[in-house]
Amino acid sequence: MEKKNKESANEKNGMARLMELAATKKLLIICSAIFSALASVFSFVPYISIFSIVREIINIYPDFSNLDTQRMLGYGWIAFGGVIGNVLLYFIALMCSHLAAFSTLYKLKVNFAYHIARLPLGFHLNFGSGKLRKIMDENIEKIEGFIAHQFPDLVASTVAPAVMIAILLSVDWRFGLAALAGIITAFILQFAAYGNEGSKAMMDKYQNALEDMNNASVEYIRGISVVKAFRQTVYSFRRLRETIKAYTDFVIPFTLSWENYMSAFTTVINNIYLFLIPVGIVIGLNTDDYSAYALTFIFYLLFVPSISSVMLKTMYVSRLGMQISGGIERMDDILKRKELPEPDDTITSDGCQIEFKDVSFAYDTDKENQALLNVSFEANQGEITAIVGPSGSGKSTIAHLVPRFFDVSQGSIEIGGVDIRNMKLDYLMDKISFVFQDVFLFKQSIMDNIRIANQKASDEEVIAAAKSAQCHEFVENLKNGYNTVIGTKGVHLSGGEKQRIAIARAIVKNSPIIILDEATAFADPENEHLIQKAFEKLMKNKTVIIIAHRLSTVRSANKIIVMDKGRIVEEGTHEQLIKRKGKYGDMWYMYTKALDWKINAGKEMKVNV
Repeated sequence: MEKKNKESANEKNGMARLMELAATKKLLIICSAIFSALASVFSFVPYISIFSIVREIINIYPDFSNLDTQRMLGYGWIAFGGVIGNVLLYFIALMCSHLAAFSTLYKLKVNFAYHIARLPLGFHLNFGSGKLRKIMDENIEKIEGFIAHQFPDLVASTVAPAVMIAILLSVDWRFGLAALAGIITAFILQFAAYGNEGSKAMMDKYQNALEDMNNASVEYIRGISVVKAFRQTVYSFRRLRETIKAYTDFVIPFTLSWENYMSAFTTVINNIYLFLIPVGIVIGLNTDDYSAYALTFIFYLLFVPSISSVMLKTMYVSRLGMQISGGIERMDDILKRKELPEPDDTITSDGCQIEFKDVSFAYDTDKENQALLNVSFEANQGEITAIVGPSGSGKSTIAHLVPRFFDVSQGSIEIGGVDIRNMKLDYLMDKISFVFQDVFLFKQSIMDNIRIANQKASDEEVIAAAKSAQCHEFVENLKNGYNTVIGTKGVHLSGGEKQRIAIARAIVKNSPIIILDEATAFADPENEHLIQKAFEKLMKNKTVIIIAHRLSTVRSANKIIVMDKGRIVEEGTHEQLIKRKGKYGDMWYMYTKALDWKINAGKEMKVNV
């Protein structure tokens, strides 16, 4: 279904694309359409029955003794049957549409989640989680709502006007044309509102403004601790304030753009009888059969109020369809984003040595701002390779390129002599364990958070990994131990505790390649030492790449690569690099100097060198 969705996304949009999504469960949708159409037809049965009752009364007036009560009761039962039939048929139509909607919702969400998981990491960094949340939670949910509720209404709003017009013209074509003139006038006003280019453009701007506001709101909430710490308010958070203002600037003109059209539409559709009365007067002045004239005029006066409900339903479905179509376009925009290319058949590698061969990489198309430029090095199996350098030198970029969070612009990265682009992503992910500086823990038990790296791991293996990562003790002190759900009932972990949970994940995965990006950033000196001891066992016979600012963590590395402005400027062991007195020597001097910083009693900064 995913491939089909992506192909169709390139061909169809708007209501056509919406109907295509609704038709993914064809049998259920067809049944829903049939029953909804029948329900629409049955909804007019009571009006015909009432007309028949009025006709019987007028035909025997004023001698009511000749009234056929059995026939009158028959018409009454027919009217009641029409109401019951309308309700039952519409209920069956909704059952079919809901079954189709739930299945479609499930497939759309699974496919969308699967697709965004395979997009390059750069897409997520630039697009924003708030926008993705809105698309996945709101836009796709609205598709389910359309299929479940609005699709039967759409069928009804298509069939009902046709049946209604047929009835209007069949009883008396003159009154029918008068009522039809009112309907056409209302339709013109409705489609003028929905079809004008200004409204379409405003709807797009409205959707964009809403997504931007959602994205900024998510960022604001995530950073609420910083906002509170500095005693800021929503008004001082410029990005959120600007998006709220932009949303307001679009919503008010968008609402006002409908004002005249909708006022005129509502006036016309609720007063169709105003089109009938002049025609009725003209016909009444020129008729010889007042009985038939009165019967027909009364019927139309009784029947035209039903036009209002039919037309309002048509307007309601059209409005929702336009809003949902805009949401589908945003979903399709994401589905059209190219995933990282993957080979049909993976090439496996026996070794786990990582080799960068003349790698260059830019985060955008601006080739003048390269994150990496002509980077070449080897990270040997069974050794620790450390990447150090100032901020922005390209250290984390190297860590992100190994698991193909991005693809290199030039050159290649090989694992065991095989280009990683020739490996299936699942195979590549199985080879690598990660511990990044920004740790994300799911709202699940600690046991499940660690086991997420290896679903087959037993409880004993998870606990053993936790012990190696130096987090067993604080976990055991929690009320429910490893069954404690993070983020509930006041259960919150410190930065260092989260870091150690992430390290336990890497240990339990037991992959041959380990990438640590500031893995001990939140650890105190004591725990850092213990974690380093644990990693000595974990790293045996494995390829390890450590990205670090804290130079004390890489002193024992087999190889230290020094980065600066996207290039490798030095390479060697700690002792070799110190002797060279180059970039690494300067960094080591500044690092050790920072360790001697103290604050004197007068609260002035003092440096002991």
